[in-house]
Amino acid sequence: MCLAIMVCTTQARADSINDLLMPGKVIEGHAKYESDCANCHKQFDKLAQSGLCKDCHKDVNKDISLKRGYHGLMKQDKECKECHSEHKGREAKIAKIQTSGFDHATTGFLLKGGHLKEKVLCKDCHFPQKKYREAPIKCIGCHERADKHKGSLGKDCENCHEEKDWKTTHFDHSKTHFPLLGKHVDVKCTKCHINNNYKETPKDCNSCHKKEDKHKGSFGPKCETCHTDRGWKEILFEHDKKTKYPLLGKHHEVKCVSCHKGDLYKEKLKMDCFSCHKKDDKHKGKFGVKCESCHVERGWKEIPFDHDKKTKFPLTGKHHDVKCVACHKGDLYTDKLKMDCLSCHQKDDKHKGSFGPKCETCHVDRSWKEIVFDHDKKTKYPLLGKHHEVKCVSCHKGDLYKDKLKSDCYSCHEKDDKHKGQEGKKCESCHHEQSWNKTDFDHRMSSFQLTGRHTVTECKKCHLAPTYKDAKSECGLCHQKQDVHKRTLGIECGSCHNTRNWKDWDFDHDKTKFKLDGKHKELRCIDCHNTPVLGKVMLASSCMRCHSKDDKHDGAFGIQCERCHIGTSWKRIKVGSQSWKK
Repeated sequence: MCLAIMVCTTQARADSINDLLMPGKVIEGHAKYESDCANCHKQFDKLAQSGLCKDCHKDVNKDISLKRGYHGLMKQDKECKECHSEHKGREAKIAKIQTSGFDHATTGFLLKGGHLKEKVLCKDCHFPQKKYREAPIKCIGCHERADKHKGSLGKDCENCHEEKDWKTTHFDHSKTHFPLLGKHVDVKCTKCHINNNYKETPKDCNSCHKKEDKHKGSFGPKCETCHTDRGWKEILFEHDKKTKYPLLGKHHEVKCVSCHKGDLYKEKLKMDCFSCHKKDDKHKGKFGVKCESCHVERGWKEIPFDHDKKTKFPLTGKHHDVKCVACHKGDLYTDKLKMDCLSCHQKDDKHKGSFGPKCETCHVDRSWKEIVFDHDKKTKYPLLGKHHEVKCVSCHKGDLYKDKLKSDCYSCHEKDDKHKGQEGKKCESCHHEQSWNKTDFDHRMSSFQLTGRHTVTECKKCHLAPTYKDAKSECGLCHQKQDVHKRTLGIECGSCHNTRNWKDWDFDHDKTKFKLDGKHKELRCIDCHNTPVLGKVMLASSCMRCHSKDDKHDGAFGIQCERCHIGTSWKRIKVGSQSWKK
């Protein structure tokens, strides 16, 4: 009984001491621990207080130990009482947080994107009657109602969505069994994931693109065999490697459906040209079915067939440009074409067969106009001068091999003879093949020698017409204009004059039958020769012919005046051997 009283007394004394030492009432949540200070305080060890707080607040202690949340990320040496001051009364708020300007990053949950908008309030995440630390960290904790996937994609919204808004996603589709490549990158999720069904979305092309299959299923369901996800128009199927028919030339540009018109996997196409290109055969089957013998895949117009090597008729000159059908008009393999020129070019033969069938004797395959026949070497008549320019038909007017042409000039040029046959038939005596106008006639071979001024005188000055023999040789007939004597001395000018110059003359009258002496030397020619004559000058040499009017004897002494008179003067007469002056 005494012991009980003592214990009670001791306990009462202790309570009264605690009450006396307590600075104030604790909060309502700590009231049950208020009776024993040891619950929160350790005698003589102030640093132990924070440890006692952690013992009670195990969730906070766990955050600190794991270094997470608001308490786990603050300074570790900070004591609890620095923020949570007790003994302020039952209604005190010892865990009050100033939301205005609060740095949410200190909690380990950085507010960014849509969380920073003014419309988002603290209470939207920190629910009433809930501790701040109990606010959900996962998106689904707040946005479960906004989950259009109905939980089919799990609770980790952040794997796809951004804090900016729900429409902004960053889901790495490459980590799935279907990486998004090419055009798939830009496709909206709902295009493939209908009704937000993600797990059951098909992965094969045909399931999504069946309605876009222009082949109508004839090319099978494996679109990826030919197409890429970059675009339907890009075809990656390597026809050269994966088939026995490599696509060369124009075949590389041809659409698949141009050849594959049926079921791609059931229909077996033939690989010969004619099977596909029968309608393109402009030869109508005459050239056979092996198109590749002549044509290539680059184009129908390109013909690589080597006619020179594969036939006995090499295509040279113009033949190289001729179309095949120009010669091969029938069946290529049954018709045997002749290789002589005339067989093809008979209609082109302007000689009408008169030059024979061997066109190649004269012509070449470069052009009909080019003549290679060497007339100089292969005939006895070399073509010189103008003859080289003359057309063959100008001389060869009949049959080339039957007619024997004469080689003399006159046989061809009789009609060109302007001399009217006067000069004979040997045209080459004067003329050259270079030109009719060019001659080398030697006038010394004629009866009229060219001397003096005559050597430089043009032929036409004397030969007024090509009938050269009609030209007169008398001087007076050509030089009438220069005849100052008016023909009183005849027409044989050469008797006095020479061909060097008219003014230079040397006629010696003393060598005639009438020697000039005395006064006769002073006379002019016209004084005696005063009557025009056409022939030779034949004047009478008697004195009386000229001096009848001077005869003072009236003819009594006859007409031989010279018997008495001398030429020096009438007044001097001669009697016998002496002369005396009257």
